[in-house]
Amino acid sequence: MPVRPLLGTASCAALLLLGAAAAAPSAAAAPSDPAEYVTVDPEGRIAADGTVTLTGTYRCDAGTGPVYVSSSVNQSTPHVNYGIGGSVAVCDGEEHRWQNSGKVPRNALTAGPAKVEATLLELRGSGILIVPVPHAAGHHDVTLVDG
Repeated sequence: MPVRPLLGTASCAALLLLGAAAAAPSAAAAPSDPAEYVTVDPEGRIAADGTVTLTGTYRCDAGTGPVYVSSSVNQSTPHVNYGIGGSVAVCDGEEHRWQNSGKVPRNALTAGPAKVEATLLELRGSGILIVPVPHAAGHHDVTLVDG
């Protein structure tokens, strides 16, 4: 029996086994708690003058530039997102609270269901450029209440 076909078959089998082992997730490598995240509380507030206040929590590791928590909200179709402020994040590996407020155009949003996107964004210097580097982002369903 020729050896060459056996070597080819053995090589293919070895490659398949190595590929399957590399693709299989390791239980030790899968963190139960992500290192960096941002959440949004299920309830936001909208004042009579159109000021929206959103809150939540975040955790991030240290970066080389300043990190901010930004947020936006929408209730419309097609989606029109309204930026709701930004706040400085403390990236020390601990969980912190955030709160952003911003004013939207009159009657653009009302009390009721809304979708919020919150993002942890680092502004990292790279030569003469400032490069935005996302640390974490999340989309959350919330309820805007009068207040």
